[in-house]
Amino acid sequence: MIGAAVQQQTIYGPLTLITSTAAMSAAVHGGRAKCLQRLVRLDLPVPLTMALSFDAVHEAAIGNLPDMQALLAPFGDAPLLSVRPSSQDPDWGGPSAILNVGMNDARLAELTQRIGAEAATRLYLRFVQSYAIHVARLDPDEFYLPDVADAASLKTMLDTFELETDETFPQDPAVQLAEVLRSMARAWDGTTARLLRQAKGAPANAGLGLVVQAMALGAGQGECGQGVIQFVDSATGQPKIVGRYLSESKSEGGDVAADTEGAMYLTRDPRGPALEDICPAQYAQLVSYGDICRRRLREEMEVKFTLQDGAVQILDAVRVQRTSRASVKIAVALAEDKVIPREEAVMRVKPSALSELLHRQIDPNAQRDLIVGGIAASPGAASGRIVLTAHDAQASAARGEPCVLVRRETTPEDIRGMHAASAVLTMRGGVTSHAAVIGRGIGLPCVVGASDLSIDRKRGLIIGPDGRKFKVSDMITVDGSTGQVLVGQPPMLEAALDGAFQTLLEWADAFRDIGVRANADTPADAQTAQNFAAEGIGLCRTEHMFFDGDRLGVMREMIFAEESEDRSAVLDRLLPMQRADFQALFEIMVSKTVCVRLFDPPLHEFLPSDKAGMRDLAEQVALPMPDVVERVDALAEYNPMLGMRGVRLGIAIPEIYDMQARAIFEAMVAVGHKGISINVEIMIPLVSAMREVELLKARIDGVANAVQAKSKTAFDYHLGVMVETPRAALRAQDIAEHAQFLSFGTNDLTQMTYGLSRDDAGRFMSSYVQQGVYAEDPFHTLDLEGVGELISLGAARGRVGRPDVVLSLCGEHGGDRSAIAFCRAQQFDYISCSPFRVPVARLTAAQLALADRVSP
Repeated sequence: MIGAAVQQQTIYGPLTLITSTAAMSAAVHGGRAKCLQRLVRLDLPVPLTMALSFDAVHEAAIGNLPDMQALLAPFGDAPLLSVRPSSQDPDWGGPSAILNVGMNDARLAELTQRIGAEAATRLYLRFVQSYAIHVARLDPDEFYLPDVADAASLKTMLDTFELETDETFPQDPAVQLAEVLRSMARAWDGTTARLLRQAKGAPANAGLGLVVQAMALGAGQGECGQGVIQFVDSATGQPKIVGRYLSESKSEGGDVAADTEGAMYLTRDPRGPALEDICPAQYAQLVSYGDICRRRLREEMEVKFTLQDGAVQILDAVRVQRTSRASVKIAVALAEDKVIPREEAVMRVKPSALSELLHRQIDPNAQRDLIVGGIAASPGAASGRIVLTAHDAQASAARGEPCVLVRRETTPEDIRGMHAASAVLTMRGGVTSHAAVIGRGIGLPCVVGASDLSIDRKRGLIIGPDGRKFKVSDMITVDGSTGQVLVGQPPMLEAALDGAFQTLLEWADAFRDIGVRANADTPADAQTAQNFAAEGIGLCRTEHMFFDGDRLGVMREMIFAEESEDRSAVLDRLLPMQRADFQALFEIMVSKTVCVRLFDPPLHEFLPSDKAGMRDLAEQVALPMPDVVERVDALAEYNPMLGMRGVRLGIAIPEIYDMQARAIFEAMVAVGHKGISINVEIMIPLVSAMREVELLKARIDGVANAVQAKSKTAFDYHLGVMVETPRAALRAQDIAEHAQFLSFGTNDLTQMTYGLSRDDAGRFMSSYVQQGVYAEDPFHTLDLEGVGELISLGAARGRVGRPDVVLSLCGEHGGDRSAIAFCRAQQFDYISCSPFRVPVARLTAAQLALADRVSP
C-alpha cells in the first residue's frame, strides 16, 4: 500500500501565553520561557506569563512591535508587569529585568488603598528609576531611591524625568511596555552585548526572547515579601539551603537577587530571624518545590518566590550558578541519586572545569593589577619574588621563598631552576616552547610570549609596557590560565580533587574508546601520571635526565671525549644514574607501559654559551680555554632543530644510545627480580629513513641480548619510531616494517611542515590569526588540514607496512579536544599528553565517544 506521509510542523507564534500545552521551544522562546512552562507543568504556582519569540524581539529592535493589545489582554485592565530576558542558554545573559511596568498615577491610588501609601509609592519610585536608567538611558546619578518613599520624593523624581526628556512620564501601560520591549531588544543587538555573549560561547546571531509576567508584589495584609532560594552551595556543590528573604517593608517591587540589605535568613539561625521560624509551612513548601525541580527538571535550580498574604508564588527558576568544583559535585550527585544517567553527568562537565580543579587559581573576586599579558601556556596561578636566573631560583627555593623565574626564553639548562620556581614567565616562545612544555609536564604555572616585557639583567629589573619597573625580589603573580602577570600576591583558591572528581573520571573511563597516557620524564612526573590514572607513559624524554645534578658535568666530559673508548668510559659513569631513573619509573608505573624516547637534543644544548660557563668547563675538562671555545664553536649549528640530533646523533655517536638501552634493560631486570611486571617500549626520535631504524634496531637488539645473557633473565620490549618529520610520515610503510609502533610527535611535525620555529612564532602568530592566514595557532590547535593530512597518510601507510602497528599521538596537542577527535577518527590506539592534562583528556575522550552514540 502506498500512502502519503504527512509531517506535522509545530507553529510558533510571536506571542505565546505560557501554559502546560503551549507550543514552545528554548530554541524559539529561550531557556527562561521554556523553564517557566516546565514549572507550570509541574503545577507550581507561577504567575500569568506571556512569551515573546526570538523573531518578535528582533522585529521589536527594528521598530516593529508586537500587537500590544493582544499582549496585554490576558493581564486585565490595570496590569502590573515584569519583563525579563530569555536567551537560549541562560549563561549567555541578557539585558536587565524591568519590574513594575504599568505603575502610574491611577495604579498608585488604587494600591495605596490596598497595601498602603509608602509601599505603593516605593513601587512607583522603583519603576520610574528603572525606566529612566534602562529605557530612557538617563544619568543614574539623577535617579536615586530616596530614604523616604512619599509623595514629595515621587514628585521630585517625576519632575526630574520630565526635565531630562522634555516629556511627562508615560502613564499608558501599553506605551510603557512597548518602550521597555524596544529598549531591551535593542540592548541585545548592541555591540557590547554581542561581544559579551560571544565571550561566553554564544553565536554572534544568537536570539533573545522576552517573558512578560504579572507582578507578584509580595505586599499585602498578611506575611508578604520575596526571596530567592537554592539547595546547594554554589562554591562547593554540597547540599545546603542558601538564599535570603526580604519582608514587605524592604521588598516592594524590587529585585531580591540584587538586594541584600534587610534580608533575613531562610533556615533557623541564632544570628537572627528566619523564614523557617515565621512561616514554617511556606518554608516547607519551598523545600518541596526545590525537590520537585531537582527531580523533574534534573538540575539544581535557584528559585525566586514571593509570599502574598502567606501564599507562595514562584516567579522564576534558573540553573544555579556554580564554580568548576561545584559543577563536578552536582553532576555526580544527580547521577548517584538516579536523577540523571552517568552518561549525562559526564557530558555536563566542561573539561576546562577539571583543569581548573587541578591547580591553584586566583580568587575570581580579587583585584587584578596587570603588568603584562602573554600566552597562557600552563594553567594555574602562583605568586613569588622575581628572579632572573635558574641559579637564583634554586637559591630562593633553598631559603624556602617562593619565586617566579623570569627569562627571555628558557633552555634545558634552566630545568633545575624551573623545578625550584613557583612559576615561569618568558618574553619569547609559544604554547609548545620549552618553558610551556616543561611547565605543563610538572604542573608549573607558565606564561610565555610576553613580548611587551623588557628585562634589564644588569640592573636586576623587569619593565612593563606601561614603563613600570619591578626589581628582583619584588612579588608578582603569574596566572597561567589567562596569560596575565599581576602585581603583588592576590588571594588564591586551592586545588580541589575530591571524591566527586575521581568518580566522574571513573565513569568517563567506562565510556571512552581511546587510551590516554602521559608524557613523563621524571619519577615525580610518573607519580603524577599514576595519580591521575594514566594508562602508562606515552613519552619519556630522557634528555631531561642529563641536566639534573652532576650529570651535566659528566655529559660535557663525554662531549669533549675524542675517541669512542673515551666516550664509553665517561658514559659508564652515567649508566647507573640512567638505570636508577628508569627503575624508579618502572616501579611507579607497575603493570603499565612506559615508552622511552632515546636521546634527542643536539649536543650544543649541554654546553655553556657565556664566558664564565666556558671557564668553569675548561677547568672541569682540564683543557685550555681556547680549546674549549673552539670545541663549542665546532658543535654550533645554524639551525639545531634541523641538525645533528635524535637518530642522527644516535648513529654518529652510537655510544649514547648503547648506554641508554643498557640502562633500560638492566632496570627491567632489576624490577623483574622484585616481582614487578612492566611493558617497555623504546622509541627512536627524528627518523626520516627506514635504514636509520634498521641500524639502531640491530644495535639495541645486540645490547638486549648481552643483558639477557649476563643476567640470565629473559624480557620483552617493543621498538618504535617517533614520526616527526614529513618524510617519516610519507615513508611510514617502509619504516613500519621495522617498527612495532608509530607515535606522531606533532610538536616537531608542525614545525617542519610549516617551516616555522615554535619559539619564534609568537612574534607574528597573533597577527596571522587575526588576519585569517591561519584559523588558529598551529602550535596550540592541531592543523588538521596540513599536519593532519600527513598524519593520516602516515597512519594509513604504516598499517600497510605492518597491519598490527600501534598508532598514537604524543605531541603537546594530545590533550586538545580537536586532536583527540582526530585520533579517534583515525582509530589510533592512544594519545599521550602532559600529566596534568590527563584528567581533561580522559573526560574529553569520553564525551566524544558519547556524542558519537547519539549523533545520527
